[in-house]
Amino acid sequence: MVAGAFPLAKLLTLGARQLSRPLAARIKAGARASPFFRAYICLPPAQLYHWVEMRAKMRLMGFRGAAIKPLNEEAAAELGAELLGEAIVFGVGGLCLYLEYARQAGQARRREEEQAAALREVGLRLERLREELDAMAARLPPGHAPAGSSPAPSGGPAPGAEGGGAGHAPAGPCH
Repeated sequence: MVAGAFPLAKLLTLGARQLSRPLAARIKAGARASPFFRAYICLPPAQLYHWVEMRAKMRLMGFRGAAIKPLNEEAAAELGAELLGEAIVFGVGGLCLYLEYARQAGQARRREEEQAAALREVGLRLERLREELDAMAARLPPGHAPAGSSPAPSGGPAPGAEGGGAGHAPAGPCH
């Protein structure tokens, strides 16, 4: 993992979130000033939010069929602008989270690809070594067994063994 990349990504994420707050405040001010933005962007979500909030409060208090009055236009515009600002900050935070996830997933994928390539390379080298070993074994004169080949035929003790049991050192003057 690159040491400098991770703190830089965190710093950029924090910077984007901090920049989204003034942007949200500016959009809220524009929403309050523009009649079109106010009527079609701010008021409907604010009225819906107010209706859901009041309905939940009424149900918690035990009032089932009470009618809920809509907010006046000024309060709804203020609430709508506030909701819009919070949605922007939340959206920027979610986008930063998604981008960080995508970055880390890409790093993990690259790491896995590198490991798979290294494993393929080791397999190819092993295959080449086997081929070289087979070629060397083919060049040996008949009767000479390469190291690691099958044991001596079962017709008696192996050549050079002087009677000791299998797996034991031959008996000799050192014993």
